[in-house]
Amino acid sequence: MRIWHRELGDFGANCYVVACEETGRALVIDPGYPDPWIRRCVEENGLTLEQIVLTHGHLDHIGGVEWVKGWSGAPVSIHQADADFLTDPARNGSLYFGRKVTAPPADRLLLDGDEVAAGNLRLEVIHTPGHSPGGICLYTPGHLFAGDTLFAGSIGRTDLYGGDYDTLIQAIRTRLLPLPAETAVYPGHGPATTIGDEKEYNPFLANR
Repeated sequence: MRIWHRELGDFGANCYVVACEETGRALVIDPGYPDPWIRRCVEENGLTLEQIVLTHGHLDHIGGVEWVKGWSGAPVSIHQADADFLTDPARNGSLYFGRKVTAPPADRLLLDGDEVAAGNLRLEVIHTPGHSPGGICLYTPGHLFAGDTLFAGSIGRTDLYGGDYDTLIQAIRTRLLPLPAETAVYPGHGPATTIGDEKEYNPFLANR
C-alpha cells in the first residue's frame, strides 16, 4: 500500500490518496477541496482512481467530490446514514459556517463490515458514529483511516447535526481501541498517531 497525504481547504482537512502497489489502482479518501494536488498525485504516479470514499459527510470532507468525480469518473461511497449530508447544507454543516456546500449523491452506500477495494488493496468499513451518524473508519492490518472519529490527543466534535458525545466515545472504545497497539492512525485533521498512543495518552479516553 502507498499513501499520499495533504491538508486541503480552509479547515485543513486531511485528504489521502491510497494505492495498491501491485496494480496502481487507487482511491481518494475525503477530497474536501478541489485542490489540483489530488489530480497531480494520481497522474504523476501513474495511478488509476477507482473510488472516492468519504469517512463522513461534513463540508470540509466533501467539498472537492464533484470536482474529482468530474475528471476521474470515480464513484462516490459513503455510509448510508450520512448519504443525505451530500446534498443538504443544513446537515453537512456548511450553513452553520455561512456556506452552501453540496456534492453529488453517492453511488454506493456503505455499511459496517463492507469492504472498499482498489486493486489488491482491501479496506474494511468500521462504523463509528458520534461525530456524525454515518461516520466510518477504514481499516487494513496496520493502518486505520479514522476520519474525524479519532485524532492525535483528541476526538471529533459532537455539536454538529447528528453528533453525540457518548455514542462517539462508545464507538472508539469498542471498535478502535481493541485494534493492535501498533496500528497507525491517519486522522481527518492533524498528525498521524497510533492506537497504542491514543489508548494510553488521549485525555478523552482515560480510564475507559
